[in-house]
Amino acid sequence: MAAEAETTVQLARWWLQFPRTLRRVAQFRGVAALGAGGILFLGPLVFNRVGLSSSQIGFALALSSVVGLLARAGSGILLDRGLALGTPLRLGAVCSIGADLILFHAHSFQVFLAGELLLGLAMGLYWPAAELASAEFSAPMPSSEGFALARSADAFGIATGALLGSCLAWRLGPEALRLIYGVDLSGMLLFLWITRKLPARGLPPAPAKLPAGKVRTWWGQTLLPVLIVSLLGTGLLTLQQSALPLDLANGGLARAGLPEAGGGLLIVLQLMLVLVLQWPVGHWLASKPVAFGLRLSLICFAAGCLLLALSALHKHGLLLLLLAQPLLALATAAFLPTITEAVVESVSSKKQGLALGIYSQTWAISGIGLPPLAGLLLEHQGHGLGLWLGMAGLCVAALGLVQPSWGKGSVPYSQSS
Repeated sequence: MAAEAETTVQLARWWLQFPRTLRRVAQFRGVAALGAGGILFLGPLVFNRVGLSSSQIGFALALSSVVGLLARAGSGILLDRGLALGTPLRLGAVCSIGADLILFHAHSFQVFLAGELLLGLAMGLYWPAAELASAEFSAPMPSSEGFALARSADAFGIATGALLGSCLAWRLGPEALRLIYGVDLSGMLLFLWITRKLPARGLPPAPAKLPAGKVRTWWGQTLLPVLIVSLLGTGLLTLQQSALPLDLANGGLARAGLPEAGGGLLIVLQLMLVLVLQWPVGHWLASKPVAFGLRLSLICFAAGCLLLALSALHKHGLLLLLLAQPLLALATAAFLPTITEAVVESVSSKKQGLALGIYSQTWAISGIGLPPLAGLLLEHQGHGLGLWLGMAGLCVAALGLVQPSWGKGSVPYSQSS
């Protein structure tokens, strides 16, 4: 009992070290991620079961990303022009509720597509505002600490949502997996309640200091290569949401396919590892150059994808799938807060909303191109060997884009003013 009480006190002290509004941001991000965890990682399994093909699912996800692409740009531009942070957040929640109501009853491709398009709009409105809120409400802490906390909240919500969906499928049968949309709807109602008192804006995060003689252009010193690396990293995370569940269900050249509950639990294992790693890894990388964190993530992504590819070649490939999960989890925990901090450091404070909107669009762009291509590849080859080998090679190639001179992490407001 004494040990449990001491642990509780330590957790309370850790939580209370963050500014009050930043804690509110972490709360709404965790709640939003709760529903997203089930929808993003288990949604393809719901509609794979009702007879939609991998290419149909990938095509719908791609069109959803097109809508998200446009919404992200509009949200970022309006935020730079002074729009209150809560406005796109709440509009996104309302759109997500509408999507849940549609997808809960969807059995045809047309209805599935309509729900996914509305879900893409919801995410496009949400993400630039959520990322900017994490940066603006971090003071007096560095924005890198704010992103580490925000990504920890995301990891908690996503892991919990995916675990809940997998448990529903395990205890109530695969048909119960559709209840993930009910979980998201409930979470969005709570989200609206949490964000009702969110301040309109906070303090803009300080961009990294440039060396003497350097001039910061609109694209910043490193924004373009950062966005290219972001495109690859977000693409890999998108494939883990869309292609990996289908690859697990279909099986490989020698590996047997996994049932819905088994594949869901394997994905949950990775998400739980991300949950455990996200704060310590994000906090550790907050004091290091963003180049270090991005290199670490790319190396781990490459190794994890290689194991996913090799798992198709052995009848006991499940062991390789299990070994890939810690590597992919470490890659995710390193990539998510570091890439966001890299974007913030690359531009002036007046363009950070638009820059985060463009960064958020890399999720949409990767979502437009990769799911349908991966779906066609899985249908053509019948396994994910070529897909994962290709992604591993791209990660190795992308290491050349990450320059050692990239930022040293953001500084506290008290030191940058």
